[in-house]
Amino acid sequence: MLNPFLLRHPAFLRFWLGQTASSLAYQMLVVGIGWQMYDLTGSALSLGLIGLAQFLPQLLLTLVAGHVADQYNRRIIVIVCRVILALTMAGLVYANVTGQLSPAVIYSCGALLGATRAFEAPATQALLPNLVTPDQLPKALALTAGTREATVIAGPAIGGLVYLVGSHWLYGASVACFVLSALVLLALPYEYQAPRREPASLQSLFSGIHFIRQNPVVLGAISLDLFSVLLGGATALLPIVAKDILHTGPWGLGLLRSAPAIGALLMSLWLARFPMEKRVGKTMFYAVALFGLATVVFGLSHNLWLSMAALLVLGASDMVSVIIRSTLIQLETPDAMRGRVSAVNYIFIGTSNQLGEFESGVTAAWFGVVPAIVLGGVGTLVVVALWMKLFPALTHRDKLAS
Repeated sequence: MLNPFLLRHPAFLRFWLGQTASSLAYQMLVVGIGWQMYDLTGSALSLGLIGLAQFLPQLLLTLVAGHVADQYNRRIIVIVCRVILALTMAGLVYANVTGQLSPAVIYSCGALLGATRAFEAPATQALLPNLVTPDQLPKALALTAGTREATVIAGPAIGGLVYLVGSHWLYGASVACFVLSALVLLALPYEYQAPRREPASLQSLFSGIHFIRQNPVVLGAISLDLFSVLLGGATALLPIVAKDILHTGPWGLGLLRSAPAIGALLMSLWLARFPMEKRVGKTMFYAVALFGLATVVFGLSHNLWLSMAALLVLGASDMVSVIIRSTLIQLETPDAMRGRVSAVNYIFIGTSNQLGEFESGVTAAWFGVVPAIVLGGVGTLVVVALWMKLFPALTHRDKLAS
């Protein structure tokens, strides 16, 4: 049964359906690409290179994509991107059916996925505030984030089942989902008002960074997320924790990997029903502090169920921070700048996740797994304390809408 908020807002319903189909498609295809690459090469390095093939185009193109999102119709940008994603998956279907699949083909598709998502993400993030009122935005973000977490849980499982029938069927299902996500946006009631065209320049491309530096609320929110994820990337060490500390098998690892997403999903459903209205600044800091504490408990735990509980709390607290941060960034940013600011935020999110995993791996190699996780959690608590002093405007922010 659909949430009543979705039924009352047909424009957001179409947006939500498109996001759900697109996210499900991506989560399914990740299973196929990873499995096939390892099947072809038997190399863990090859799996890492798939991520690099997607990350580098995103890093190089996202600022340009943010400029494009502020200059052209965001709905059309998202539709075109999803059509390109569908065509990319169709290429993998063809390569599988004709027996022409190779690591080079997978790397090429990964690079195209990364480049396309670099344009899709800022346009999508900047489009949502045009479909709902400012007071409805937190609920809309909670529903969207909750659905994304649901696809993170369900997508790989569905993809694995479809893959048993045939790899081309898996990619074919992704094609269908991407096409559906584009089709539902064709009739999206979005009134596009063409802005005054601004030629691409270094000043225009970096204006999102300049805006963030001048706005302490936005700068504090983005940088808090950046450093907390950098220090609290304990999930990167889950395979080691599962095997060497908790002494469980693949089933236990699966439970541990699902726990943060389940916690985030449950919290997003709660926030969609009961959106935050007061003391949002301190609430965000308390949520990040709870994230740090949950990380410490996870690092010290030698019991599977306690570790799962810590990861559930970690995912739930992270979702609170994500909703507040995302809403503040969108509401504090003028519509003409939302694409570029969203692009910078997207870079920070992607970079922090990648570097957070790297940081966890390095500290684990230096100090051991448990000290690395605990130090990351403690570091997160230190960052919270510092940021509450450095960004008083964010700390004392009462309502999401200023």
